[in-house]
Amino acid sequence: MRNAPYADWMKIGIDSWMLGWEASTVIGLRMAKLAAGGPGASAEAQRMVAEKMQAAWELQVAAATGRLGSTPQAQASKALRHYRRKVRANAKRLG
Repeated sequence: MRNAPYADWMKIGIDSWMLGWEASTVIGLRMAKLAAGGPGASAEAQRMVAEKMQAAWELQVAAATGRLGSTPQAQASKALRHYRRKVRANAKRLG
């Protein structure tokens, strides 16, 4: 039995909400580290920028090579999965 046509988009909506929630956690953890100052704060600021650039580049390559899928739902889902994986890794490292 096939899912209802809106089921994929519903999951994408939930995944988007989860990405926002997880990202807000990382933002709080990062801000605490940056506010503490010192060499760790400087290193974290540099790492944050480098990670964001790398994550965006990886997603652009995946999109350009067709690895995100052929439907808008697949592309959105894989893009969210990509960013959620990066955000969860940061939460684990910072937490």
